[in-house]
Formats: sequence, C-alpha cells, structure tokens
Amino acid sequence: MDDRSIGWIAAIIIGGFAGWIASALMKSGTGIFLNIILGIIGAAIASLLFGMVGVSFGGWLGYLVAGVVGACILIWAVRAIRGAR
Repeated sequence: MDDRSIGWIAAIIIGGFAGWIASALMKSGTGIFLNIILGIIGAAIASLLFGMVGVSFGGWLGYLVAGVVGACILIWAVRAIRGAR
C-alpha cells in the first residue's frame, strides 16, 4: 500500500476507522490510539500478504479493507501468542 497516494492525515484517519472496525469485529476493546496503530500496521501487513498472491488495493477504500483485514490478523496473532503462555 502506497501511503503517499492517500496522504498521512488520511492514512491516520482511515487507519483509525480500520482499527476500530477490526476491534469491534474481534471484540478486543482497544482504545483509539491502539486502533489507529492496528489499522495502519494492519494495512501494511495485509498489503504485503495480498501482494504475495497478486491482489492489490487502491485508494482509501482499499486501504480501509486492507487495514481491517490486517488489524484482525494482528489481533488474532496477539491472542494466539498470549494464549500459548
């Protein structure tokens, strides 16, 4: 995902929405700051994973979808690691 195509402010706002949606879907109860982080990092991870299979996202809607999917993956991974202890 090329953050320059949507801008940094838009990336933070869309990342926040993506993290919030993922938090609601996964029932994680994270705060606004962590939602933004989850959304932005999640979008980067999902873009990388989808790029490996030849799927690419564009624009703010693609960034939102990638952010939600990636944030869900991050939440799942954290739960798996915490549960393994």
